[in-house]
Amino acid sequence: MIYKHEIPILEFDDNPQAVIMPTHEDLELNLPTRCVYAFLGEEIERYASSVGAEKVGEFVSATKTYPVYVMEYQGEEICLAQAPVGSAAAAQFMDWLIGYGVKQIISTGTCGVLVDIPENVFLIPTRALRDEGASYHYVAPSRYIDINKLALGAIERTLKQKKILYEEVITWSTDGFYRETPDKVAYRIEEGCSVVEMECASLAAVAQLRGAIWGLLLFTADSLADIDNYNQRNWGSEAFDKALELCLDIIVQMKF
Repeated sequence: MIYKHEIPILEFDDNPQAVIMPTHEDLELNLPTRCVYAFLGEEIERYASSVGAEKVGEFVSATKTYPVYVMEYQGEEICLAQAPVGSAAAAQFMDWLIGYGVKQIISTGTCGVLVDIPENVFLIPTRALRDEGASYHYVAPSRYIDINKLALGAIERTLKQKKILYEEVITWSTDGFYRETPDKVAYRIEEGCSVVEMECASLAAVAQLRGAIWGLLLFTADSLADIDNYNQRNWGSEAFDKALELCLDIIVQMKF
């Protein structure tokens, strides 16, 4: 049923079936249930090559083709894929992965800090403020979306086991990278957001509609804490390999 609204982005159809479904190509592809879906640039392909992961398929977009790997980690078969930046692109690829068998997913990537947090610190978002577009096509409109508690538990257990300090945060998911204005930053801080990124809300919504378990491990990169002196720092470069390693350890714990 479609719920109509004067503002199109606030209209929602709760029918999970669409004219074009993620599996419309009917590929002969049966992916493992566990997946690491990460915003880590060249780190994914570097790691896949280093461990001899098998390339089993490709997600083809209009601008880029993304390889999909399968590997064994701690005796478990794991799917490994690079996530594209941006809520719509990331949501589309993850919906496709779920369509071909993925059910439990951990993502990782950088975030900007709105408050004073050092670079390369690991954070666990527990909810996301929905200031992007894709989530509204998967879940009815709301200001926030909560992250799956089973995924949160697996992330927290792994970090505690490895004695890695972390903070739980509320994240601001926005498509407008160049529209994070001083007043908006201040407003988001007032309502409890301490970091900003582009995809958390959309991926949580995709997982919720499709019945998958999804969680996110963030690490800090650039800083908007001083709105007069934006600091890109080193884009969290020191945490990329560690973040991927942690995600692999997290995903093998997700046996639900």
